[in-house]
Amino acid sequence: MSRRSEVLISTDWLADNADTADIRIIEVDEDTEAYGTSHIPGSVAWHWRDDLHDRPRRELISQDTLRKLLAAAGVGPQTTIVLYGGNNNWFAAYAYWTLKYRGFDRVQLLDGGRKKWELEGRPQTSEVPLIAAADPGALGPERPDLRAFRDDVLSTLDDADQARVDVRSPQEYSGELVAPAHLPQEQAQVPGHIPGAANVPWALAAREDGSFKSDEELRDLYGNVGITPDKLVTAYCRIGERSSHTWFVLHELLGYPSVRNYDGSWTEYGSLVGVPVAR
Repeated sequence: MSRRSEVLISTDWLADNADTADIRIIEVDEDTEAYGTSHIPGSVAWHWRDDLHDRPRRELISQDTLRKLLAAAGVGPQTTIVLYGGNNNWFAAYAYWTLKYRGFDRVQLLDGGRKKWELEGRPQTSEVPLIAAADPGALGPERPDLRAFRDDVLSTLDDADQARVDVRSPQEYSGELVAPAHLPQEQAQVPGHIPGAANVPWALAAREDGSFKSDEELRDLYGNVGITPDKLVTAYCRIGERSSHTWFVLHELLGYPSVRNYDGSWTEYGSLVGVPVAR
């Protein structure tokens, strides 16, 4: 059975229900310039790094900090969050994974994100809404099984029951590039990929309008390279944001029972001393 109705909402549905009291729309991206120009009416903005990371450390915000962020966004005990963003929901999926990891479940993605909303000529505004603070209530238990750390990866390189999927571009996977040309910051010391990892670029899971491909297409996309639901799957990219999109596809859409996002990703792994690297 498809899980889409549980984790995704359509642009049609949101257009009809955007003013519902128990819906909070949040745009998540790498900057807020696009939001400042135009956004879905009633939505608020989160910056994927400034709002979701415990700076100056490279770490996700704690449950306590997340509760404060949710409260400031007007998320009450019955509120469902609808996340969306540019680049086929790249950073929205990262926020979704972060919320689930920290124990917040009332969250869905807008299928197609900002791109589909704009292509369909849906309403947009530059007006920033005035949001009254709320109490989101207690968060559930954290889910450490959704996240992989470097020792988890290093200790399982020879485990046949585990699979790794590198969701970067073929040029990054092969070692031709260390990082995308427009993203020179946060890059590893060496190029290549984790041994045994299959390469399925994250964007292959999306259609031209930014929405997700069908379950059948997605199962074939990953199953054909050995990324199957009987294995513990670890997804990684450069810094963990593209891989959260793949985590969403595998765990939330297709229902793979054991999928982790390695948010240290190649920036961390490719800077470690003495670890095996494939080219």
